[in-house]
Amino acid sequence: MKKLIVDFIPFVVTPQMIKESMNKNHGRLIVGGVLQRVNSKNQNGRIYPRPILEREVKKYYPLIKERRALGELDHPESTVVNLANVSHLITEVKWKDDDLVGTIEVLDTPSGNILRKLFEAQVKLGISSRGLGSVRELDEETVEVNDDFDLIAWDFVSNPSTHGAFMSPLTEGIDKQLSEQIVCRSKVECLIRDILIDLK
Repeated sequence: MKKLIVDFIPFVVTPQMIKESMNKNHGRLIVGGVLQRVNSKNQNGRIYPRPILEREVKKYYPLIKERRALGELDHPESTVVNLANVSHLITEVKWKDDDLVGTIEVLDTPSGNILRKLFEAQVKLGISSRGLGSVRELDEETVEVNDDFDLIAWDFVSNPSTHGAFMSPLTEGIDKQLSEQIVCRSKVECLIRDILIDLK
């Protein structure tokens, strides 16, 4: 049976990289790094066979060309990209040996602004694929993605193993005083709360 499959690769962006990108790209933040790795076990114990990921990347190219290769900040429990939560746009992907390397434009959206602020604060984030498919067990600690895998998007996440690690989104019209009463459980959640308050 197909299920939602998510995987994580650390994504490093330094303050110097942010400054250089903003200067070179007319105020836009454009970053690059490894999106996915094939034929090797990742942090979630999964292996992606190269032919399967090559097929999915080929299907993904039209989205890139049409500027529709969107991703979200944190993984939703959904198989579609929610436009209200979009933070970035994949503008290029290419193979470098067994690594799929991507170029990403951080968008001027509420989630994109949060993502940029997290990068500026040097919060360690990861890029994480989201897809629908099944896996087969190779041994007690390793599974391989099956041929029925369908790639949906690459999202930015703080923790590969915890869904919903960010605090719940504030409802529209919530006032600043109530926002400040929200208890955050980590530095990331506190930073996101402060950013959301500043956006009001």
